[in-house]
Amino acid sequence: MLIRKYQSSDCQKVIELFYDTVHTINALDYNKEQLFAWAPKEANLNKWNQSLMNNCCLVAEMDNQIVGFGDISTGGYLDHLFVHKDFQGLGIASNLCNKLESIPSKQITTHASITAKPFFKKRGYKVIKKQTVVRNKIELVNYVMRKNNLKKHLHNTSTHV
Repeated sequence: MLIRKYQSSDCQKVIELFYDTVHTINALDYNKEQLFAWAPKEANLNKWNQSLMNNCCLVAEMDNQIVGFGDISTGGYLDHLFVHKDFQGLGIASNLCNKLESIPSKQITTHASITAKPFFKKRGYKVIKKQTVVRNKIELVNYVMRKNNLKKHLHNTSTHV
């Protein structure tokens, strides 16, 4: 597995991975209406690309195929962390998260889906609150989760991805 920086040319594949993963893996915890509100069939390529370029975004590749991606802001907000539906359970999310968490930040916050909550709990994230967000007029439950990253921050102040 290769983990590398996101490039604008990755955007279409990243969006397809996001859509497919949400509509299969997250279908265990959300209904069809919620899945389409969260990940509509049509996505704004420019908006996605701008968001991913503004953050530290990494992609994971296996055999030249993008199998995962994640991004984190300079302020420590872990926005996306998704693994291709056919490559679940191979450590891809953990490897991406390890790299993203090495970005200097005193704490990391994420809004974890019901599906992702156990993954983040195992990594030491604490639930700050359960919340309901509205996407395209549809309510979805997720969790604001936070991890103190001070030890990593003090030991890795010069680490950049």
